[in-house]
Amino acid sequence: MISFEDFKKFDLRIGKIVKAEPIADSEKLLRLEVDLGGDPSTGSASSPQAGSGRETRQLVAGIAKSHAPDSLIGREIVVLANLEPRVIRGVESRGMLLAASCEDEPVLLAPEREVPPGSVVR
Repeated sequence: MISFEDFKKFDLRIGKIVKAEPIADSEKLLRLEVDLGGDPSTGSASSPQAGSGRETRQLVAGIAKSHAPDSLIGREIVVLANLEPRVIRGVESRGMLLAASCEDEPVLLAPEREVPPGSVVR
């Protein structure tokens, strides 16, 4: 078990997928660009797109076998935003999408109704 104090360290936010594409030489990896809005604690973005005030985060996700890139555009997902960056197949991933495992396939977690990108998940 983890303590509540440890749980509070997780920065879970709603992101909207704005781009998705396969990663070369991989059957299961996709490169996603995810709009995380602005920083929910300050109202500004920590890594804004040029002059937009929005934060777009690049993620690498092992969902290509069950999700076509085009079907992901515009979908809202839950993102662990403060995960240490990691390079996977030469592509830096700056977070992790959350998914349930069902019959060995990932099922993306999403809010029950549309919410602004960057909304905090509690």
